[in-house]
Amino acid sequence: MHRRHFLSLMAAMAALPLLPSGPAVAASRPLIYTFGTLPKPAHIRRVMAAGSPASVLIYALAPHTLLGWPMALSGAQRAWLPSLYRDLPHLGRLAGRGSTLPMEKLLALKPDLIVDVGTVDDTYLSLAERVYQQTGIPYVLVDGRLPDCDRQLLELGELLGVPERARHLADYARSILASVPAATAHSPSVYLARGADGLETGLPGSINTEVITVAGARHATRAGIGGNLAQVSLEQLLQWQPDIIVTQDEGFFAQLPKLAAWKLLKAVQQRQCFLLPSSPFGWLDGPPGINRLPGLIWLAGLQSAPANKAEWATSAQQFYGLFYGTERPVADFAGLIKTL
Repeated sequence: MHRRHFLSLMAAMAALPLLPSGPAVAASRPLIYTFGTLPKPAHIRRVMAAGSPASVLIYALAPHTLLGWPMALSGAQRAWLPSLYRDLPHLGRLAGRGSTLPMEKLLALKPDLIVDVGTVDDTYLSLAERVYQQTGIPYVLVDGRLPDCDRQLLELGELLGVPERARHLADYARSILASVPAATAHSPSVYLARGADGLETGLPGSINTEVITVAGARHATRAGIGGNLAQVSLEQLLQWQPDIIVTQDEGFFAQLPKLAAWKLLKAVQQRQCFLLPSSPFGWLDGPPGINRLPGLIWLAGLQSAPANKAEWATSAQQFYGLFYGTERPVADFAGLIKTL
């Protein structure tokens, strides 16, 4: 994505009009799975997010319906949100690595609807059905894959009664998805470094590393094990020799220049190591939701032209304003991405 094309794309997306409501995009496979009879959109005023990706999607579409955050937000994350929503209560989650929200508390909140966004498999379908049967609260499970983020916005927006806003956000997301390059044998390999030591990573095919795949890059990780996340060894990294290392962990990034063994990696030697934002939500994952769109723009553009701070700052400002309601001068976004 060269400079002229990038700037014209950003200008076009910023100028997208609000379009009239219409039917959601048809697809050969279901995107939304429902349990129970859904309330009419006009009657949905209190929505419970089962997990972090769902909370970001609901917040972007209909923040006035969000009962609270399933995750605890740090001070840095809250600072990037409008005051009306940064202090929503931390309620705990129903989905993910163990529920932290007791059924008694869920019932006391009296949500009109529960929404979960993410992986759709037997485990999450069973959880949705069980919660509905136990509480009688209608439950919606949305397939949360990044390539479908425009459809997620459209279809959930229809259910929540905000079709015009949903169409506006979906048009933006679709423009980004259409602009990314296809992967080739010459695409750079990217390693996602998670955790304080950088040795936790997302595996190929996992929801945690979709940004890499969708951006047209190659996975550096070639661990032959199942699941979404895994611990790898430095010896494996030295064999893989990623072209680019990306992380959202500030502690690990600060230590990286001091780690002698990591200096044997060509990505470190060539200063192709980047700290991406995690506030208010991560650009890579944390959570793996629509909040990854800025990371997708950045990584796709990094492959075809040197990163330009002014361009990324403008892009981030547009996204944060449109999806999060964050109104800040472009200068505040200029330091969001750090390079080794």
